[in-house]
Amino acid sequence: MEKHYGLPLGLPEGASSHALQLDNLTAIVHWFMAVLFVGWGIFFVYALLRFRKSRNPVASYEGAKGHFSTYGEAAVVLVEVLLLVGFAVPIWAKRIDNPTNVPDAVKVRVVAEQFAWNSHYAGADGVFGRTDSKLITAGMNPLGLDPTDAAGKDDIVTINQLHLPVNRQIYIELSSKDVIHSLFLPQMRVKQDAIPGQKIPVWFEPTKVTPAENSLPGCATTKTCWEIACAQLCGLTHYRMRGFYQIHDAAGYDKWLSENAPKIATLPSPPAPTGEPVTPTGAAVPGENPAGQGGPQPGDQDATPPPAN
Repeated sequence: MEKHYGLPLGLPEGASSHALQLDNLTAIVHWFMAVLFVGWGIFFVYALLRFRKSRNPVASYEGAKGHFSTYGEAAVVLVEVLLLVGFAVPIWAKRIDNPTNVPDAVKVRVVAEQFAWNSHYAGADGVFGRTDSKLITAGMNPLGLDPTDAAGKDDIVTINQLHLPVNRQIYIELSSKDVIHSLFLPQMRVKQDAIPGQKIPVWFEPTKVTPAENSLPGCATTKTCWEIACAQLCGLTHYRMRGFYQIHDAAGYDKWLSENAPKIATLPSPPAPTGEPVTPTGAAVPGENPAGQGGPQPGDQDATPPPAN
């Protein structure tokens, strides 16, 4: 088990650039609480013995005259200030450095709903397709992608799966369709509430590829996948709101994008207005009218009905 400042915290494997900082801070806080627990425990036992009834049959109304308690309280405040200024504030300051303008950042929209996680990738063009809540249909179009928007033709939408590349900044735009949810990626040390009506930025950088035993599809059978958990009670079947996420190397991520890109069907060439055969570009082939005459042919939509037999 991995230790931090000598403490086996029992945390999931840390796989992001900021995981070690958070784990070390957690260990320091645990040590500080241990010192407080032991110190106040010793003081409590001392007070029980020092001020027991047999030794003090008559109550003293003057109280303690020494400054031990004052010094003790000052020491506690000093340690808390050191924790806040030396550790918590620097970590917080680094985390609020929003990488929206990082050119290489991978941007994903994650939309929570009862009781699923929807992930939206921009596709090869890098532009998210337009969405409209009126177009949402359960299962078929959970995000309401507009099929008439050219930018959305190559978009990828997954349900309860999140795929990301290693060693690149990840920028997630988090939102919710219905109630408050909470996106929790344990190995990334990421946890953020998803609030209806708000688009909340979440960013981190994965530093480890998901091990084979924790990768899809095999981990679904062994129940060893890296899970997307909802850390906020969101309804009667909150326990079912779990997904899976996987960190790929660069080649694996590109392969996943390629395999999951929408297969855009090639529409057949429209018929020529004259009814003549057409080339692949839709242009009529001159001089090859099957009936030997120009103009509309029997059976064409813009012609008279074919003669009766």
